[in-house]
Amino acid sequence: MQTGSQEQVDGLLALLSRYQLMPQLVRSLMIDQAIADIPCTEEERQTAIAAFEAQQQITPTTRQAWLDQQGMSLAQMQELAVRPVLLEKHKTTVWGPKVDNYFLTRKAHLDQVVYSLIRTKDMGLAQEIYFRILEGEQSFAELAREHSQGAEAKTSGLLGPVPLAQPHPAISKLLSVSQPGQLWAPRPLAEWVVIVRLEKLMPARLDKSMRRRLQDELFETWLAQKMQQVDLTQFVTASLRDCNSIS
Repeated sequence: MQTGSQEQVDGLLALLSRYQLMPQLVRSLMIDQAIADIPCTEEERQTAIAAFEAQQQITPTTRQAWLDQQGMSLAQMQELAVRPVLLEKHKTTVWGPKVDNYFLTRKAHLDQVVYSLIRTKDMGLAQEIYFRILEGEQSFAELAREHSQGAEAKTSGLLGPVPLAQPHPAISKLLSVSQPGQLWAPRPLAEWVVIVRLEKLMPARLDKSMRRRLQDELFETWLAQKMQQVDLTQFVTASLRDCNSIS
């Protein structure tokens, strides 16, 4: 690399570091590498470009002004427009086949529950509250408002929907083996005594929306791991050298 070119690279690297843009650039470069061989039909290309121009409110009469403002050529703008299509194809091709197994490992974090909770530090009071609910003397909601000592008192003891894995592990375990409406007797939990009732279980479904979400998770996990494995400055420097050699 020539001295002038090296000075330009060093100056660019310094600016990227100064403005904390290095990780963003490396992420974009790695994505470009991942989608480099993904095919795209002409119809997909034209649809993506039209959608991009509509989103950016670009018309045939304003296109050149927009390009000048962005410092882009028409080809660069079109490449930018098609990039999300290629990325989605990459995710579907590479990560789509892994989604079913990943869904099973993530299900406890994807299932959601609505449950009621009362907590107090008095076991005797907890026992009394429990039997009042059990005998129908007072509702769970009413007793939660009167006696619960946590933030749930403001919602009549009702919490959720939340992921099944979000509550305290002991509560999550109870909820995972509960039937809707099942009331659990008071039990110690850290400094509290808690009464728990499952209101509703909403199992996660591997529908189209969930499949796309999990593909995104798998891709983002892979990308984060890949970024951790490289020296960002060296990676950008090598990419710039590649660009110079091509040009």
